[in-house]
Amino acid sequence: MPTLDRSRLASLMQREQQRFVNDRPKSKALFERAGKSQLAGVPMNWMRKWAGAFPPFVREAQGAHFFDVDGNRYIDFCLGDTGAMTGHSPFATSKAVEEQAKRGITLMLPSEDGIFVAEELQQRFGLPYWQFALTATDANRFSIRLARQITGRSRILVFNWCYHGSVDETFITLKDGKAQARRGNIGPPVDPTVTTKVVEFNDLPALEAALAAGDVACVLAEPALTNVGIVHPAPGFHAALRELTRKHGTLLIIDETHTICAGPGGFTQAESLAPDFLVFGKPIAGGVPASAYGFTEEIAKKISQRESLEDCDTGGIGGTLAGNALSLAAMRATLSKVLTKEAFDHMIPMAERWTAGVQKVIAEFQLPWHVTRLGCRAEYLFSPHEPKNGTEAHDAMDFELERFLHLYCMNRGILLTPFHNMALMSPATDKSDVDHHSRVFRECVKELMAS
Repeated sequence: MPTLDRSRLASLMQREQQRFVNDRPKSKALFERAGKSQLAGVPMNWMRKWAGAFPPFVREAQGAHFFDVDGNRYIDFCLGDTGAMTGHSPFATSKAVEEQAKRGITLMLPSEDGIFVAEELQQRFGLPYWQFALTATDANRFSIRLARQITGRSRILVFNWCYHGSVDETFITLKDGKAQARRGNIGPPVDPTVTTKVVEFNDLPALEAALAAGDVACVLAEPALTNVGIVHPAPGFHAALRELTRKHGTLLIIDETHTICAGPGGFTQAESLAPDFLVFGKPIAGGVPASAYGFTEEIAKKISQRESLEDCDTGGIGGTLAGNALSLAAMRATLSKVLTKEAFDHMIPMAERWTAGVQKVIAEFQLPWHVTRLGCRAEYLFSPHEPKNGTEAHDAMDFELERFLHLYCMNRGILLTPFHNMALMSPATDKSDVDHHSRVFRECVKELMAS
């Protein structure tokens, strides 16, 4: 297998950075202006992580493409890191938002759209009762609170290198087998080792040992790890996870925010999972802030038994804008007309085509890399074998190489996520988009590996 020449990588990166800056004078000017009013010149701090010297400033986006202010056109495989998995501004969602905005945006009162959305989610995920929030982070927080109330236990359990938004308890990792706050965890209000247990994904003995103490209110789990590269569950893992949580009186929360890529009902429908709670956010409203969390009949009864009408507005669950009329209208349109079975029947083959294109290049150049897929999401990692857990996936990352690949693609009209090597397909993504990435990926690798 070829060895990567780091000095060549650095030289190519310098060349690509200069090209990036030269091709985006208007974005550069806006970035410099933004630096006088926004921290690091960006509206959210993590936007600094884009591989260019500054992020491209977007002029407009539609479907699977967008233009920056300099007129550069991009195929978007990032799609808002799943938030725009529907494609940008799908017609049905945009129309519903426009019409609802004229009728009222937020009312703190229910609408028929909420019933429709809850009924649709019942059909997709098999859980009878649903509530709404603005982000999947909120929905996870609220589910954790309810799990703690129901069980009378304070701790939760997550899997190493999981992703559940900005939930405080989940910023924890394992180092040399010992739990500690995850690197980069900013100002944690409480040491996460006090609130959270963490074990490796697919490690059933460690999971059982952690649950055996009887102090874990809930396991919060992605059906497959997604934010450290895709890590698939081992055969039988989910059945054992469900069996062990029930055995030890621990509730199970499944977070489908990323794994909705598996199909209309996410991994839960595809693999017949049976969680106590389920969280679904990001693309549920086509990019409008919205999320939902559902739960079983038994959980609903336990919530009702502990509910106080006098205090139900101050219990730490909900929010003034949660379940607002605009979000519900967007959810209804998106679920009924955009994120449909027909859409996934198109999106998943596009991801298969993307995966095959990347795999062909890996094989041609005998790279010690691999590519994997989950539904309409695909990623490549810098290791020869698929990882079995979060540590193996994390250890396969190469920040310097990753940034170069992203920048090379961006300079040729392709956007990947800024965090890892993920590509997501939308209903508007077509074969020409995928094939362009395959060509650019090959050109990039050829340059990297040239002697």
